[in-house]
Amino acid sequence: MYSLEICIDSVASAVAAEQGGAQRVELCDYLAGGGTTPSAGMISLVRESISIPLHVLIRPRRGDFLYSKEEMEVMKRDIQLCRELGVDGVVLGALTKDGDIDVAGTQELIDCARPLSITFHRAFDLTRNPLEALDQILSLHIDRLLTSGQQETALQGASLIQKLQERAGGDMIIMPGSGINPTNVQAIITQTGVREVHASVRSRVEGGMVFRKDYPPMSSNSPISEYDQLVADVAQIKRMRQLLDEA
Repeated sequence: MYSLEICIDSVASAVAAEQGGAQRVELCDYLAGGGTTPSAGMISLVRESISIPLHVLIRPRRGDFLYSKEEMEVMKRDIQLCRELGVDGVVLGALTKDGDIDVAGTQELIDCARPLSITFHRAFDLTRNPLEALDQILSLHIDRLLTSGQQETALQGASLIQKLQERAGGDMIIMPGSGINPTNVQAIITQTGVREVHASVRSRVEGGMVFRKDYPPMSSNSPISEYDQLVADVAQIKRMRQLLDEA
């Protein structure tokens, strides 16, 4: 069976993901900036709202993955909080200034996180040598790697993802993510040989505000109106689940 993980940023999306047949969710905040760690309140309520496994992104800010001592401490405390709130896994990673995996720093985070499931996030896609980076991640005995194959979308990066899948063998799960949807999910698993995929299939939901002030938006890079939300699309998730079951 192929496993489907849905990236979410709200309780509504978490519930939609489970209703659609996802096997797991990754909870983030600030998806427009690539994702950051969600609040304790969000983690807690999502945990109460779904029964499928919940993984949480550990990332203190947008931008690169070279972290200061203080940022490492923030991540360790967030990991501890996740453990206390009953999550099933965390999604983490760190790089050196030269574009390699920060093995020592990542190991510190792993030590805080175990026995939770651990995914190395798309910091991998910014490494200078993906095969060397994969070997470094394998040395850390991480459960899975989320990657777009160092391209804008996983479909564009399918060639590298297939190489990563072969090299990792049964030692780590390779999970493609970025731009995966019902139109390409079968092509991705066929071209790469993976058994898990990560997707963020969301649709615009109009907000309930009646009075809508015409003024400069609070977010300068939002793809939608301040009065709308993007929520996981149950129909698209169900379709992806169906396509994976048929593959």
